[in-house]
Formats: sequence, structure tokens, C-alpha cells
Amino acid sequence: MQYNVLGKTQLKVSCLGLGTMTFGGQVDVKNAQMIVDECVEAGINFFDTADVYQDGHSEEVLGKCIAKHRSNIVLATKVGMGPNLTLKGLSRRQIIEAVELSLKRLETDYIDLYQVHRPDYSIDLEETLRALDELVKQGKVRYVGCSNYLAWYLCKALWISDAYGLTQFSTTQARYNLLDRRIEDDLLKLSREQKLGVITYNPLAGGFLTGKYARGKDPSPGTMLEKNSSYKERYWFHENFDAVETFLDLTRSLGRDPVHLALRWVMNNPLVTVPIVGISSIEQLKHALPMLNMDISQEELDQCNTVLGVAFDRYAPWLSTNPRNITTPS
Repeated sequence: MQYNVLGKTQLKVSCLGLGTMTFGGQVDVKNAQMIVDECVEAGINFFDTADVYQDGHSEEVLGKCIAKHRSNIVLATKVGMGPNLTLKGLSRRQIIEAVELSLKRLETDYIDLYQVHRPDYSIDLEETLRALDELVKQGKVRYVGCSNYLAWYLCKALWISDAYGLTQFSTTQARYNLLDRRIEDDLLKLSREQKLGVITYNPLAGGFLTGKYARGKDPSPGTMLEKNSSYKERYWFHENFDAVETFLDLTRSLGRDPVHLALRWVMNNPLVTVPIVGISSIEQLKHALPMLNMDISQEELDQCNTVLGVAFDRYAPWLSTNPRNITTPS
């Protein structure tokens, strides 16, 4: 297993991390424990969750599963989107209250990386940053990061922290895969210049890149796009179906598994510190893990660039940019 230093932190994280949004929902405690144990055995030490996932149950399940591994893993969670209306936001009160609840659910006395889940433009950014700085000084969190920030807003946050001597964001988390490459334009470059760790999610585009979804057919019951409408809003477009067909043709010509090639393409970007992959079964994990030791050439990975991603923002009101001319399958 390859390990990378996570931005300005002293944390060394595995080159692949586990996203646990399914824990406490699709994945019960028993199966979650098997997944976590298998990850640790394989050398994966980065585990990411959020207080909003499964209304807090993801943190509860993950906390139970990592108890025996706590000193050997890097635990990341997020704040600002839930799990109830009073905690949807990034005011000082909301952050202070939310961290106590997360610590209790996770059954730990500190969080390695505490991330704001998305921008809260209704709250002065300085208030949010001062609250996070307070948590670091209290020892409740070791480092802080942001998620789903546009480059300009991240730049503003870094400037405020620097100007007032507050703890700066050490990491940024963003969606990145063959269908959505928008962060290459500015966020990745900013992160490189500011020496931030880059955590990416959705490397398989919610399973879209595996070919499990068919144009003109509803998502199968139990799949991510069937259970989570926001995922369908992200990816259910003719342009993406076209791109996936191109990608699957490529994997067949190369004799490669789509999961392996899509994951390795993300991991191959030197500006990405750790991509996190969501797992809903031990079988999925065992299917993905061999990718870590496969000999995949740079030429093969470069060919993946022929799969042109389409950036669209209609799913996320906090990301306000000009939407492209995109058509939705009827």
C-alpha cells in the first residue's frame, strides 16, 4: 500500500480511502465490521463519514467498527448538512453542538480531520473559521478541511485564516471522476500552490462508470441512483451515457475491469492525495482491492482521457456556475 502525506498535516493516509455513507443504511453493523476489517488488513487507513449520512447512523456504525483500530486509522467526518434542521449550517453554535454529537456517535475523544461539508453563505466565513480554530485548540479535532468549496471561496477562507491567525484548512474534498473533471481547471491548481491535501469522492460516479445503468431504463432497486435522487440528478444525462459507452468500449479493448481502470485513473493524478470509494458490500470491496497491485500502464490511463466529462451544476445550488446545454434522457 502506498501512503501519502495529507496536505499540511502530519497524517499519512493510504492512496485509497473508504467512504461510509452506506453504513447504517444499506450496510448494517455486522457487514460494516467485515468491510472495515478487510480495509485495515489491506492497508487502507483513511475512513470518511459525515454527520448527515443516514441521519447520524453512519457515524454510529463506523465508531463501533473502528474501535479496535482507532490508533492506526485516520478518521474524517463532516459538519454542516445535518442530521437535523438545527444542525444544517455552519454558525459557531451549530459547529460546537455538532462536534460533540459526532464525538459521541463515533465513540472517540478526537477527530483527525473535521471538514465543513459545503459552504454556508448565510454565515460570515470568519465565524465558521473561528469556531473550527476553537475546536483545534481544545484538542477535539486535529485538523480541519473543507468540502465542495469552489476555488474562489477556498481562497477567501485561506486568506481570512491567515489574516487573523486562525487554523487554516489543511484539505479540500471534491467530486472527481472521468465524467466530472471540473476541479482540474482551478481547485487542483490552488491546492498544489497552497499545499493542501486533496480528497476526492465519487471515483466511479455512483456506479455509473461500471455500466450498471442503462439508457432509457430506471435504475435498478437498491442501487445508489435509485436510492439517492441527488445522484441521479448528477449523472443521468445523454452525454454521460455516451461517455460511459466510450469508456466501456475502451475497457473491453484493453481487457480491463471498468472499476479498476476508473479508480486507477483518479489515483494516477499526482494532485489527488486520496480518493474515497463507497462500498455497500464486502464483495464490492474484494472486487476493487486487486486494482491496487495491478500493473496498469500510463498509456492505458492516458487513453481514458478520451472519455470527455461534462460538468454540470444543477444538482448543487451552492455551486453557482453557468450550466451547460445538457439533455436528460426521457
